[in-house]
Amino acid sequence: MSLTRFLRKHMNDPSQLSLLLDASPANVDASSTASNTSDTQIETASPQSAPLASNPKIEHPHHLSEAHRAVTPKASTRRIMLDQTALDYQLLRSKRHTIGFAVSEEGLRVTAPRWVPVSEIELAIIEKQNWIFNKMNEQRERSVRRLQPPMRWQDGATIPYLGTTITIKLDESVQAGVRFDEAAFVLYISLPASASEQQLKDRVLGWLQGEAKKLFAERLAIYAEKLQVRFQSFALSSAATQWGSCTAEGRIRLNWRLMHFALPNIDYVIAHELAHLREMNHGPEFWATVQSVFPEFAAVRKALRNHEPEKLPIF
Repeated sequence: MSLTRFLRKHMNDPSQLSLLLDASPANVDASSTASNTSDTQIETASPQSAPLASNPKIEHPHHLSEAHRAVTPKASTRRIMLDQTALDYQLLRSKRHTIGFAVSEEGLRVTAPRWVPVSEIELAIIEKQNWIFNKMNEQRERSVRRLQPPMRWQDGATIPYLGTTITIKLDESVQAGVRFDEAAFVLYISLPASASEQQLKDRVLGWLQGEAKKLFAERLAIYAEKLQVRFQSFALSSAATQWGSCTAEGRIRLNWRLMHFALPNIDYVIAHELAHLREMNHGPEFWATVQSVFPEFAAVRKALRNHEPEKLPIF
């Protein structure tokens, strides 16, 4: 069965999807770099007047110096009780003018000005405890995923496909080499049981890239019409750090690994690249253009950024 029929069966309207979020481009962080460490700052004005910020600035660790990011020998280990939970943290004094939090595999690190008393630092920790515990849980989950064994390419293996999980089955009787049973979510590969892992990976990769070419061509046509733009060509990409790109001449490249994600993620990247044919920048007018055809872009973009590479099969 066709890819379009598969999508229609599992989605209400594949030509017009919505995650029911209408976000203003002005409220969206335009940064595209993610990290396993998360910092937040609380501004403190003076020892006499140091109010906690109601909307603290998130400071990405790739903007910090190595001296700031590392826990130096001057850091001291302290403990604070939050309800019934004991929280250990490293306290580092510095010349900075703000209180900063960082959560990493080593735990919580707090960097504070030398003149701020511990009582105010711990008030800041209490204020931010929900954020701290959420980040610590995310860090634990990442650590667990890293300990999981790598995927084995064999009969019965599973891979993510368009937001679902499909099972790979070896079946030498398949005439076309590959057959996808969309009702059972099974991908039949015509290979003997003795086939190597590399043979199986290559066969699955070829099928995924073929499906990507068909689906991307469909979605590009839909969003080009919505935006009233014309692109010159498109090709598949295997870039390690980009989901898509667009040149001023209208040449678009889309990462075939987007096929692992649900259709809204694919549509966001396509709408994003086509919008560059009207605005070759990431200014307010560009995001307004994206939003005009894809109102839920903020949530989908965040989901793509937060997706761990470890969750995807390695080809």
